[in-house]
Amino acid sequence: MSYIRDIFTEKFYLTDGGLETSLIFHQGIALNHFAAFELVNSTLGREALEDYYRPYLELADKYQSGFILETPTWRANPDWSFKLGYPSIELAAINKNAVGLVRGFAEKHGATIPQVIISGNIGPRGDSYKAEDLMSVEEAESYHHDQVKSFVLADVDLVTALTITYVNEAVGIIKAAEKFKVPVVISFTVGTDGKLPSGESLMEAVEKTDKLSNGYANHFMVNCAHPNHFRDKLDTELDWRHRIRGIRANASTKSHEELDALEVLDTGDKHCLAVSYTQLRSLLPNLNIIGGCCGTDHSHIGKICEYFLK
Repeated sequence: MSYIRDIFTEKFYLTDGGLETSLIFHQGIALNHFAAFELVNSTLGREALEDYYRPYLELADKYQSGFILETPTWRANPDWSFKLGYPSIELAAINKNAVGLVRGFAEKHGATIPQVIISGNIGPRGDSYKAEDLMSVEEAESYHHDQVKSFVLADVDLVTALTITYVNEAVGIIKAAEKFKVPVVISFTVGTDGKLPSGESLMEAVEKTDKLSNGYANHFMVNCAHPNHFRDKLDTELDWRHRIRGIRANASTKSHEELDALEVLDTGDKHCLAVSYTQLRSLLPNLNIIGGCCGTDHSHIGKICEYFLK
């Protein structure tokens, strides 16, 4: 493996939950194209983001775990920002300012947390539930280059790519991060069959990504899927499982297609979700990063903590 020094020093880490679904359904904020990064530009938006992140930081303080504080920039890439009318110069400023914003939240609300890692959050170029308009590794590296550069200029600790749907985009993001010598994490999403939208299995995705990037990624995660959708794919003794250190699961057991069609939020069964995380611990030897995705809020993460960190 060729990844740079591991910055993770604590036994366990928390992350936040479903940022966009919480903003929309709990805080009543309309997000154009599911893009939370626009909130960075206004006082009310920044206040809403602080209200969102605060209870997660309080949970990390309560359990004295580390915390990975993600920027609200999952949609802050060229294609999505073009749809929203942002020129590239303004987009670069938003990505930099988002880093400063969450760092301020950490200083204000996380002073007694053992370690807060500031992570620049990257999302996929296309739909997070589909593998379409596929790029080569070189195209993906070029596409994500500027967002990674903005994060590095703002002095992030880490770059995390969430809801990645196929290997080439993952490898391109890793190569962009390696160019700037910044640690990077790749989180894949899967459907109810436990496979990426591209049809690749989790094992294939992890092993192929590591092979094509010379193992530079710090580790891998799975997000935007309920543990019931992929737990059986982890029942193996093969070494690739050791590379998965984090889970950010959906609250709902519904498929991506079913979730897209819903007009109300499915918050799932918190007890069931928490139990699922403890079951994953026996299958993923290095699992020490827990958070949530669509439909989850701080109460879900709190319930998981009760089971996982006791």
